[in-house]
Amino acid sequence: MGFSENKAIEDFLAGETVEEVLEPDLPIVDPHHHLWDIRTFTTDTLGRFEQKVYLCEEIMKDINGSGHNIEQTVFAQCGSFYRDDGPEELQCVGETEFVHGIAAMSRSGIYGKTRLCTGIFGTADLRLGKGVEPVLKAHLDASPNFRGIRSAFRSDLNDTFLEGYATLAKYNLSFDNWSPDYDRLPILAKLASANTDITVIVNHLGGQIDVEADQATFNRWRECIAAVAACPNTVMKLGGAQMRSGDFEPGFHMHRCDAPLSSEALCDLLYPYYAAAIDLFGPDRCMFESNFPVDRECVSYRTLWNLLKRIAEKAGASEADKSAMFSGTAKRVYRLD
Repeated sequence: MGFSENKAIEDFLAGETVEEVLEPDLPIVDPHHHLWDIRTFTTDTLGRFEQKVYLCEEIMKDINGSGHNIEQTVFAQCGSFYRDDGPEELQCVGETEFVHGIAAMSRSGIYGKTRLCTGIFGTADLRLGKGVEPVLKAHLDASPNFRGIRSAFRSDLNDTFLEGYATLAKYNLSFDNWSPDYDRLPILAKLASANTDITVIVNHLGGQIDVEADQATFNRWRECIAAVAACPNTVMKLGGAQMRSGDFEPGFHMHRCDAPLSSEALCDLLYPYYAAAIDLFGPDRCMFESNFPVDRECVSYRTLWNLLKRIAEKAGASEADKSAMFSGTAKRVYRLD
């Protein structure tokens, strides 16, 4: 049956031409997806998304129906199911508690062979300095799958923030980050250099991707991701190019077109961005991601992974390169079995 609140996005995806699955046996770890129930959300960022409910059954329906060989997934912080009581700095631990339950549901095998949320990254306020340590401990206590945090960072990188950031290394935790403003990436490069024991994971190609932008804008974006790529402890997630952010919506978003584009058409539009990122970071420091259900406003799970496989093929990726970008890098970075 599904949820009536998801009807608009389901109607849009129903207009998609069903594609043949490319390389159906290629092992994939999806290193970035969300889970949420935002039916009661209104003005906040999450509440604007068309996919109002995306829980265990919804993502497994996408995965099982895709025909792709999704072996494992990693849950990405999104502000879902925070505690509504207790100290404010610990309320974010509710998200990890919730996701650990989804991981347990998945391990039952009832929903399919894919193991969901074998890695989890949540959030913590690094502005607490050393005071962030109890929050990190609480996340780790909530799930053995907890691998790191996603958080904003201060432009001035002051000492208190850096103390909090350094605490991640004590617990072997990674730092995911995304901002639509790629001009902030040189500051992220400084942060990566401040503690080389911490792996910094750049989300969604480093910023808002606008295929209608001019060459000067593309060149500036490339210059900014190059600054981060120069730090050997950084990794790039290849995806999120279909997402909207703030008031920006790509031309192929459900609000701007009648039906989803094919993987071939999307590859033609987006390839220069993916190619630049792969060139700068190298396959061993890249991982393809779904960013579902955010990118679901533009494309189905099947077509998305066809798109990413087309990009790898167009980039001349070897079998070893594909193994890294579709699963190996994610397994290494998030310490998955």
